[in-house]
Amino acid sequence: MSSNVMGGHKPTKPFHDTQRWRAVALASLVLVLVTSTIIIKGKPSSPSGVSNLKSNSFHTSIQFQPSVEFMNGTNLIWQIPKSPKAVLFLAHGCNGQAANFWDKSPSCQNCVGLPEERLIVLHALERRFAVLSVSSLGRCWSFGKEKENVKWIIKWWIEKNKLEKLPVTALGASSGGYFVSALAAEIKFSSITIMIAEGRFDSMAIPESYPPTLFVHMPKDRIRAELILMNMEALRQKGIPVKEIRCMQFPLAPELLSDKIPGLDQTLSVRLFKVFHEKGFIDKNGYMRNDGRAIPWKQALMQRNLLLKKHELVKHIEEELNLAFAYHEMTSLQSDDIFDWFESHMN
Repeated sequence: MSSNVMGGHKPTKPFHDTQRWRAVALASLVLVLVTSTIIIKGKPSSPSGVSNLKSNSFHTSIQFQPSVEFMNGTNLIWQIPKSPKAVLFLAHGCNGQAANFWDKSPSCQNCVGLPEERLIVLHALERRFAVLSVSSLGRCWSFGKEKENVKWIIKWWIEKNKLEKLPVTALGASSGGYFVSALAAEIKFSSITIMIAEGRFDSMAIPESYPPTLFVHMPKDRIRAELILMNMEALRQKGIPVKEIRCMQFPLAPELLSDKIPGLDQTLSVRLFKVFHEKGFIDKNGYMRNDGRAIPWKQALMQRNLLLKKHELVKHIEEELNLAFAYHEMTSLQSDDIFDWFESHMN
């Protein structure tokens, strides 16, 4: 994720020591070769990337009108559409916050509205999901008292808003993905989505009632992709429906940033693209040469005086650069598939 989500770098093993990861990678090599094409209910796993860039132009009449509350030491932000048909709990990644999912508005002056997070919420509201986001107590999510705290918050919020009869879903990215995977063993979710994380299945008992699980990940992170394949098989052995969506890199385009980031106009987007090309941050076909956290793009733009009035959009731009490189970032490009998954397991 962008620096606000993953602490300014791209760790590939946030919860595992190096020796264990090397051992797992070697042990799973054969499995990866055998199961490189996963078949689930007769359908292959779906790669995602350039074909889903139509999501850049997602338009909706939905407006952000979130409610904000501070409870049990953390921030809750939510919005309930007219005639909701389901509930969605959202868990951010490390260094994230609930405010990342919502645009700044009169009801949420501290909201940030990162491009991928906000689009996930807009897709959810468009599909009539009541959306609840909660901030972690620390830099990343923890799995003791914090898990119990969030369980209580979700139950309290659902009862307060009289949503008890609706199916409850969850989506977590990176640290939030680990958190949702653990939470799902104790909360009755109708289905979950784990994004750019393999989950905590190696350190917990998987009940037979565990919800259908969709993994949305970026196979450029090869070690994590191998672990996801292993965990998918473990869930499948329990009779739990599983599926994966593989998110591939895609080329930048001159107007991509203005398409995805409110407040960044088309003229600036084209100028930024030109700088990225001149500095060699992208190749002749528009593909990022490295992750947005690893290239000095901010310094290059400062030299051109392109960020003096738009410094508040740095995190937003970095998120889109990370997404284009497709190593480890929140993504909304697969929103249609994600919400199709949720809706297919609501009965």
